[in-house]
Amino acid sequence: MKKLFTLKKVTITFVILALVVVGMIVICNAIINKTTEKQVYSDVNLIPHNKVGVVLGTSKYLSSGRLNLYFVYRIDAAVELYRAGKVDFLVVSGDNSRKDYNEPLDMKNELVRRGIPENKIYLDYAGFRTLDSIVRMNKIFGQHSFTIISQEFHNQRAIYIANRLGLNTVGFNAQDVDVYNGFKTKLREKFARVKVFIDFLIGKKPRFLGEQIEIK
Repeated sequence: MKKLFTLKKVTITFVILALVVVGMIVICNAIINKTTEKQVYSDVNLIPHNKVGVVLGTSKYLSSGRLNLYFVYRIDAAVELYRAGKVDFLVVSGDNSRKDYNEPLDMKNELVRRGIPENKIYLDYAGFRTLDSIVRMNKIFGQHSFTIISQEFHNQRAIYIANRLGLNTVGFNAQDVDVYNGFKTKLREKFARVKVFIDFLIGKKPRFLGEQIEIK
């Protein structure tokens, strides 16, 4: 009887915790979607001009060795935005924590290959997280107003972070990846949105800042 009671208590505790987690995910997701809905654009003709656009980093290749479509579509969006005259410069912000892994350089090389002038591209090697990339756009690159370039779900989270920091941003939505190839990323995004609120609650800071870089 005692074991049965203990099992029942554990089950109830687990169910309550699961409901709390699900509730947090739903609430955080709804807040971010609602508060950023007027700041995301899919039509290059409608998005306002900003001096600088930041391309949020992702790996060029998947662990399987295949080309990462999130990477491809973000580059497509950045090229479209630049060619339409909606940004004058691009900052490529990503992870360069290992010698054999360099998201910013991969993005820069691809942009140059696609015809973007090299002197219009700035590299942010310390964009380890979305929070880092957004804070560094302001603290390191001196931008208070800028355009964020990524998939819509990522733009929404990045814009929410920028809003909380008092920055003026809009997002240009890169083409999304289909459900089959993007399932894991979309699942991680649910928890990443909860992490945004936790980060602000505990006063999370970027891993690195450093000297300012003038975009001119």
